[in-house]
Amino acid sequence: MSDFQAIADRVEIDALRGEFTDAAMMRDRARLASLFTPDGVLRMPNIPAELIGREQIRAGGERLQAQWDFFVQTTHPGTIQLEGDTATGRAYIQELVRTRDGRQGLNYAIYHDRYQRTPDGWKFTERVYEVRYLDTTPLAGSAPRPEAPTERSGTS
Repeated sequence: MSDFQAIADRVEIDALRGEFTDAAMMRDRARLASLFTPDGVLRMPNIPAELIGREQIRAGGERLQAQWDFFVQTTHPGTIQLEGDTATGRAYIQELVRTRDGRQGLNYAIYHDRYQRTPDGWKFTERVYEVRYLDTTPLAGSAPRPEAPTERSGTS
């Protein structure tokens, strides 16, 4: 493999991880599921959840999303080990969440990933979510609520 191809693969895999966080933050479960191979797996042992295939990943994400008052996920670069058309890696995560039933917290976690090159680019074959730190102290902040539309009075 050329150095150029290795660099391109790393950039594409990093972009894949960024797309995952963006899809989660934008609550776009169909896009999130499309980032996996058709038989891809998302494992979250602490929840516990094991979602196999795009449909389960999409539906499971919608069930989780329905519980949130707010959710913020930040992904930090991790490692990538290329092995031809497959790769492994890790991404480091920080999350803030408050659920509709009042549970809340801050956590730091790691995604342990397996990737596959496909005709549509790099995809996840497996993501395993491992929480490394959890703080359930009540969060001091809140999610801003959209303002109600107001009627403009007068003209300029």
